Amino acid sequence: MNLSIGNINHVNPSTMIPKQKKSVGEAQASFANALKNAINNVNELQNVSDKKTEALALGKIDDLHDVMITAQKASITLQATVEIQRKAIDAYTEVMRMQV
Repeated sequence: MNLSIGNINHVNPSTMIPKQKKSVGEAQASFANALKNAINNVNELQNVSDKKTEALALGKIDDLHDVMITAQKASITLQATVEIQRKAIDAYTEVMRMQV
C-alpha cells in the first residue's frame, strides 16, 4: 500500500550542502525564502481545505472522503510546521545559552 501526502517535498541531503560559500546576507535571504515558501504551502493547503469544507456544507460537492482527506493534510502540515517552529526556537535558545 503506497500512501503519500502531496506537496511535501523529499529532502535530498546533497542539496543541503552548499556548493560554494554564500555571504551572510545571501544565506539569510535563502533561509527567508525557504521559510516563506513553506508557510505559503501551509496557507494554500488550509485555504483549499476551507473551500472544500464550505462547498460540502453548501451542497456543491458530495465527496466527503475528499474533504476529510484534504482537511487532514492541512491539519498534519500545520502541526508539523508548529513542531518545526518549536524545535527551531529550542535550538536558538540552546545556542544562546552556550558560553563562548
